[in-house]
Amino acid sequence: MTDLRRIDINLLVVFDAILTERHLTRAGERIGMSQPAVSGGLARLRQLYGDPLLVRSGGTFELTPKAEELRPLVREAMIEITRTLDVTPTFHPLTSSRTFLISASDYVLAFITSPLLALFAQEAPSATVEFDGLPADAQITPTDLLRRDAIITGAGRGVPGKQQALFSDRFVCLVDAHHPSLRDGKLSLSDLAELRHVRSEFGGHERTIVDDMLTAAGITPNNAITVQGFLPVPVMIQNTEMVGHVPERVANHYAAALGLVVAQTPLEAPNLIEVAHWHPSKTRDSASMWLIKTLRSAAKVLEFNRHTSARDPSRR
Repeated sequence: MTDLRRIDINLLVVFDAILTERHLTRAGERIGMSQPAVSGGLARLRQLYGDPLLVRSGGTFELTPKAEELRPLVREAMIEITRTLDVTPTFHPLTSSRTFLISASDYVLAFITSPLLALFAQEAPSATVEFDGLPADAQITPTDLLRRDAIITGAGRGVPGKQQALFSDRFVCLVDAHHPSLRDGKLSLSDLAELRHVRSEFGGHERTIVDDMLTAAGITPNNAITVQGFLPVPVMIQNTEMVGHVPERVANHYAAALGLVVAQTPLEAPNLIEVAHWHPSKTRDSASMWLIKTLRSAAKVLEFNRHTSARDPSRR
């Protein structure tokens, strides 16, 4: 085993900069070190790993396969070290200026942002919160959790770490109000099998709850359009004969304005349960735990005020 007493933590900082910039001068500028100092750090790293790590290729530099292999591990180590050293023993919301990062789908961000920011304004007026979309890869990893304070996804995605259920919704079938297949506001299973669908996906191309629901009913949907998230679905359906399944909150918010209606179908639509996930190491961080509690409070506002207006997606 490596004797950690012989490892200089600054060497990890140099290594992370080199792996990111792939250039000694730019790596030095990134971390405030001279090029000779970075070169000396690279020499020590080469000796430590028994690999050149960074090699010249024509007029540029490239990472060796060993360095490429180490890159995500070094990044994760840097994030964990920063998190560990930055943790404050006691978090005081009223005086904290901490910035929190939350990843979630467009649907979650559209509906939970307003109550969440209202709680921030009341309880932590100097703190800020930033939002981004779900990680691009289909499988969320511990590294993804380390890089964010919370990731909110639908239940059942196999996300590692700790979790807290926030709120639920149910899926409904959305169609144009003048759809020719509508009979007394209903669509049959044969209609759903024949009509073209607008399909939502998130990040990667993994199956969704809607995919499983249709498959369970023996339907192989004719997916005409695939969009990222739920919010584009109503716009895609407007003035067409396509159908799409979205959470009921999305349907309630957009249907009337776009001339759409919720069609009754024989499908047994499962509930969508949105869950906040965080890395187990963050459980020791009082600020992270305050965020999870605040997310839960915002979710309660959402649950008991089902028609809370969605935040304008263009302002996210």
